[in-house]
Amino acid sequence: MDKAPYARSFLDAGEEYERYRPGFPAGAVALIAPSPVAGILDLGAGTGKLTRELTGLADTVYAVDPSEPMLAQLRRISPTVDARLGTAEQIPLPDASVDLVTVAQAFHWFDRDAACAEIHRVLRPGGILALVWNTTDADCAWDVACGRIAHPHLEGDEPSQDADPAHDDLPGFAPVDSGWVRWSEDLARADYLHRWATVSSMMIASESERAERLARMDAVLDADPTTRGRTSLQLPTATEVLVYRRA
Repeated sequence: MDKAPYARSFLDAGEEYERYRPGFPAGAVALIAPSPVAGILDLGAGTGKLTRELTGLADTVYAVDPSEPMLAQLRRISPTVDARLGTAEQIPLPDASVDLVTVAQAFHWFDRDAACAEIHRVLRPGGILALVWNTTDADCAWDVACGRIAHPHLEGDEPSQDADPAHDDLPGFAPVDSGWVRWSEDLARADYLHRWATVSSMMIASESERAERLARMDAVLDADPTTRGRTSLQLPTATEVLVYRRA
């Protein structure tokens, strides 16, 4: 699959992304940064959903993203963050300038080897790379069903949350920790559907395809006994955290 059109779909989606996408739980931040450090880079930061949770954990927090509309939202909400336009493959920071690099909901869009080389470059010796994803809770049947409608090009298997996540081999890095953080979110049914409209496979779909998928999601919510007739939903979420050390 060519990922480029999916990745490009986010470039102009700052306001919608900020309004509808979820944040990240405190438990995930505790796994990433158990104690303060001098410098943190949130790479692929988007509107700063994770960045804002890191601002009290470092003397300097940088945010890098290729989307100016995303960064505009970040600067509005977190004005103390040093936000810079850039990519994972060309990070606009000097060598050995941060102790921790975080990547939330974005690493799968990167050119892995080029990004790892750049992350390795900007990290100080012994520095940490933390990868974070909010994922569907496999026990939530209605959210799983809506996810399959939103992503028709993906396999239907949900990630197993019975054990710690498996680390991928990343050049220049050694795995040191991993875990799942389970939490739940109250959100309006309408906002839940709007959230799905902000994922890449929905944004690149035609208007008619998007409307058809949202109608099918609406039908899922009408059919499930835990969501039928409800205007407010309780959405369980599992946040995956992978922690690496610079080799």
